[in-house]
Amino acid sequence: MNRPDFSDYVAHFTKNSRPLAEQDGSAGSLSQTISGSSYDRLVSILQSKRIIATTMPWTNKKAVAFTECPFWSLIDHAQRYSSYGLGFTKAHLFAAGGGPAIYLRPDLHKKQGKFVHEGKPKWHGFHPDLYAFVTPFMPDYAPARIRQDWDHPLADYTHEREWRVPHDFRFDLSDVQFVIVKSYKDVARFPKELKDGIGRGNFVIMDMYRLIERLWPTHRVD
Repeated sequence: MNRPDFSDYVAHFTKNSRPLAEQDGSAGSLSQTISGSSYDRLVSILQSKRIIATTMPWTNKKAVAFTECPFWSLIDHAQRYSSYGLGFTKAHLFAAGGGPAIYLRPDLHKKQGKFVHEGKPKWHGFHPDLYAFVTPFMPDYAPARIRQDWDHPLADYTHEREWRVPHDFRFDLSDVQFVIVKSYKDVARFPKELKDGIGRGNFVIMDMYRLIERLWPTHRVD
């Protein structure tokens, strides 16, 4: 279903920071496989034809995260992550075992109490195979009676329209629907074999998009 606010495609953005598993010490070092700048990581993903699953917040389960945010929201999304990413069809992700993230109210999550997560015993809920998809939903408009049992920062990631694959995501270059880069310079320096395999017409340049939004700010709401 294609609509102005809805797409059949999702994107994975790279970033410069260390994987969460390294930051909080919950897993062994991934620096040998996930390192370098956002640009370097994008090239590495395309060369290896694999996105490595990393630890998700809250559940400590591994997954690969994607966004289905509308195209005009990509500028804000890129500010949080980077101007580098790659996209696939939702059908491809679904066939690989992926699906939309589950934004779940903590009070509903608490009612699932039969399963206790081994890493976070206070965060009860689901079978491990499902847990990789779960993220809490505690918006700033939640009433006090709901927030009183929540001892964490507010959590509302619904703007990301997140999809997840609960394991390493492997693909062929022919599966890549588009590649996002910051500038024309990035396209020029991109490895030729990757440009040949993906198609030069499938590169989205964020600097050009920012210029369009500055000249014709039809999608800006700030």
